[in-house]
This record gives sequence, structure tokens and C-alpha cells, in this order.
Amino acid sequence: MRRNIVHEGAEQLTYEIRQIVAVAEDLQRLGVPITWENIGDPIAKGEKLPAWMKDIISSLVSDDRTYGYVATQGVAGSRQFLADMVNRRGGYQVTRDDIIFFDGIGDAIAKIFGYLKREARVIGPSPAYSTHSSAEAAHSGYEHLTYELDSHNKWMPDLVDLENKIRYNDSIAGILIINPDNPTGAVYPRELLKKMVDIARRYKVFMICDETYMRLVYPGVETAHLSEIITDVPGIALRGISKEYPWPGARCGWIEVFNQDKLNFKRYIKSLLNAKMLEVCSTSLPQYSIPLVMGDPRYEEHLAQRRAGYERRAQEAMDIFSGVEGIRVNKPQGAFYMSVLFEDGVLNNRQTLPIDNPRALEYVENKIKGVEVDKRFVYYLLGSTGICVVPLTGFCCNKKGFRITLLETDDAKRRWTFQTIAEGIRNYLSSTSATVIPTQSAV
Repeated sequence: MRRNIVHEGAEQLTYEIRQIVAVAEDLQRLGVPITWENIGDPIAKGEKLPAWMKDIISSLVSDDRTYGYVATQGVAGSRQFLADMVNRRGGYQVTRDDIIFFDGIGDAIAKIFGYLKREARVIGPSPAYSTHSSAEAAHSGYEHLTYELDSHNKWMPDLVDLENKIRYNDSIAGILIINPDNPTGAVYPRELLKKMVDIARRYKVFMICDETYMRLVYPGVETAHLSEIITDVPGIALRGISKEYPWPGARCGWIEVFNQDKLNFKRYIKSLLNAKMLEVCSTSLPQYSIPLVMGDPRYEEHLAQRRAGYERRAQEAMDIFSGVEGIRVNKPQGAFYMSVLFEDGVLNNRQTLPIDNPRALEYVENKIKGVEVDKRFVYYLLGSTGICVVPLTGFCCNKKGFRITLLETDDAKRRWTFQTIAEGIRNYLSSTSATVIPTQSAV
């Protein structure tokens, strides 16, 4: 072609959560049965919407309104319902014009980063959720900027690291928070969040808080919505129904905008709305369902049962993994993910797991060449046990480990999965001396 048509950030568009699927599917074709622990889809792991919720959605299918376009910002009644929910929390008060619907949070993320000025950077946590880190890196054409989450302190943000990076890099225009966090399951206390808002205020940057899992915070864990603590700082909170109902196939999410009256921020938010206007609007039917489902008196009990169930599974995982030498685990406090971290120096490029299937063994041995040492473990685990987890280095992170989910509804299968991974770690770490050989993938 006579001109290069590739965007400068094209190489930054990576999503290990889905990319590992291609490897697992190759092994599946070679005869390895796969247990999928890579993706946060509650429906795929056996959760079902309660009958009353299905009845509401079924009735909407019979409503002719749900087949037509809606306002670009979204269904007015649903936006008012969500604005009222925000305002009942206290703190910043919004109107329905501060709510904008998107075709899932992924669509919102793509536009939030895609319509930033290229030189304006947003710093996010490491480990990072891949959709955020890839979208931010792609918009800038450079690697995603990150602050550290401290695995020795329940995966809390390192505020010294965050502030230093903002102080010495004036291209940073925003701070990204994921609370509860994906991939660690960490939940940030109110006082810590207020300190992050204070950093944003002092350095005149805006805030983005992904609150996808906010209503899946475990019993007894204290935190705060961004709206409760944002005060006068411009900010955006992201919410959705994919993991909350859960209805991931609906592709329905929204943003809550705070302090959009600030001059530059107002123009920026208008650009997001104009971008949505080019698509006319987001999918209508799931928007209509929100006041009916979330306003139903049975909804809170539905969420309470799910929260309690995930907390029990988190404890189950802790009981199994905390007894394994060579790894570090923190009990999740929200959502349905857990990160397992290898201790420094325990991995090398000679460790293996037995793979009985000769074709699968050949495939894995070809895939491990030049990869990070945690991905090497993930490939051997796949070939040996069929369990598909995501390497932690796939989350814009230098730490070595992997992410699992707490979603499996079959109790026996879930315990088998956790126990088999734990035994795989023991066997892998003991398969050779853990002396690190200096290669590109060494710790």
C-alpha cells in the first residue's frame, strides 16, 4: 500500500485473557480436556439469573419500545433511576445528564481513552486489567503507565510510587482506579481512596474509577464509591450489568460523570457523547430492564447471596493455596478473581510438568520458547492438567504469577481445580533446581 494505514498504538492492543484461549483450543483439538479458568463469565461457569429476573426481561421482549432507538445518552427513565441511586449515597449529586450508556464497559473504555488527546496519559494500576491498559497504551502509542499494587499489603496501591510518577511526568492527565480490583480481588478502603483523590486534586488531574464489581464487595469489607469522595475533582465512574445481574451478553454499561462543568473536562465529556451519537445509541432492551430489576425488592437479596458465595469460595481458595510453598496469596475482598504470585527466584526455564499426551507435549515445548517464566508455567499446566489460567505478566505487570476465578458453581469441580493447580505448582517448582538461569524470561 502506498501509505502506512496502521495506527501507532496497534501493537499495544493485547488481551491475554482471550489470547490464552487460542492455546487452550489448540490443545483441546489435540485431545486435552480443558477447564476454563481464564475469563470472568458467571453464566459460562453455571450461574443462572433468577426466574423473576428472567420474567422481567421476557416481558420487555414483548414491549415494542425495546426494538427501537433510544436517546443517545440512553433511556431517560433508566438514567434518572441511576442518578437517584448515586444521589442516595451522599457526596456528589448528579443529574440524569451525568449518566451516559455504552454497549458494555469495554465500549466505554475504548471511547474514554480513544478520545483523549494523544499526549494526555492516564496512569493505572499494575497488575492492570487488560482492557484498560491496552486501550490507554493504544491511544498514546506507548506502553501503559502504571503505579504499583503492593502484594505484601493486600494489593493496596503504592501511593508514594503513584505520586512520584505524577509529579515527574506532566503528561499524566488522569488516574485510573479499579475498585474492586481485577485481577487481584482487592478492595480499597475509603481513607486510601480519599488520599488518591487528594493526589488528583493537588496535581490537577482527573480520575477514572472502574466500579464494575462495586456491588460484589464481600460482607464486612469497607470501601467507598468515587461519587462519595470525589468532591471538586473531575471524574468518571464506570458501571454495568454484565457482572452484577449477571448478564454479560447484554453488553450494557454506563458512566457516571462528576464535575463535568470544568471547562476542558466538559469539552472532553461532550466528545464522548458525540462519539456515541455517531452510533445513534446503545442497545435499548437491557437499559429498559435496569429500573425494573435493580428496583425490585428481591434484587438486594440476590446480590447478598452472590457476595456471600464468592466470599466462601475465596476462603476455600485461600485454604488450599496458602499451604503451598513458593507462592504468595492475598484473600480477595470483592469480585470473583484471585491472583497467585510466585515468590522471587522460584521459577526458571527448566521446570516442567508431565504431559502424557505426546502431541500436546510437543506443542507446549514449542510454545514455551522465549516466553515469560509465569507463562511457561501456565502452558505446562494447560498441557498437563487442561486447566486454563491467565499469566500475571499478561496484566501489564512484571510480577510472575497467574489469575484464577471463583466462578465455578460445581463445588466438587471447583475444589478439584484449585487442588490440582496447587499440586501442579508443587510439582513444577520441585521438578528442577530453582536456580535462575539468566534468560530474557528469568525473574
